[in-house]
Amino acid sequence: MEENLSNQLDIANESEIHKQPTEDLDPQVAAEVENFDWSVDQIQALLSTGGPVALVLIILSVIVLALTLLKLWHFYWVQLDSRKFISNALENWRASNNSNAIEILSTSRSPIARVMESAINILKDNKLDFDMAREEVLRIASIHLDAVRSHLKSLEVIAALSPLLGLLGTVFGMIEAFKRLESAGTAVDPAILSGGIWEALITTAMGLSVAIPAIFVLNWLERRVSRFQLAMEDAMTQVFIIHAMNTRVFDENNSKTVKIISDSDSSIRNFK
Repeated sequence: MEENLSNQLDIANESEIHKQPTEDLDPQVAAEVENFDWSVDQIQALLSTGGPVALVLIILSVIVLALTLLKLWHFYWVQLDSRKFISNALENWRASNNSNAIEILSTSRSPIARVMESAINILKDNKLDFDMAREEVLRIASIHLDAVRSHLKSLEVIAALSPLLGLLGTVFGMIEAFKRLESAGTAVDPAILSGGIWEALITTAMGLSVAIPAIFVLNWLERRVSRFQLAMEDAMTQVFIIHAMNTRVFDENNSKTVKIISDSDSSIRNFK
């Protein structure tokens, strides 16, 4: 008897301990804490109502969130929006300070720096003609651009499939609602049909809830990639233009030197 009484007192004390933190909270926050278990039950009910389609949509929403965080980290790591090194490297490249230009580019993790570095090395070695060198640099640039665009196609597929999956779940729900209506026989209750309809529409709402954020994130990331691509093309073009201008000046200087030498030879001959 005494042992049972002590156990009940312990249980009461534990319950008081668990309830104590909510007394010091804001009434609205305390109500949310007390209703937490009910929210979990509601989520479980939502899954049971939506069926396997709802589970698939929840998994897709988690994948969208994971891909978004992955791409944000990737863009941060490769310094996607970094442009400061471009002008410094081009100035050194214009002044024929090839080693300084390459050193500036090597300090950046940006794919633009890798493409510019490859272009400068290819043009500096002068092993390929102008057109072949440009094709090689374009090949390297496409590899880096494809790496930047990685996983965006997955977001596009999820954004396109989510509403269709939600519609599919709605169709399954409507089929189930009409089956219940048929099994009711002559005792038709409108609540049976209306209840089945709102249960069926849950998956449509879930599909749209996954698709809308996925489309927003996809367009935002693609816009950043487009700006990056334009910057890469501009930097690569400037490297080739500067090389062509330097080569042209060098050729003109050589031709002037040759002309001066030939004129000097002619003058010497005429003097003789």
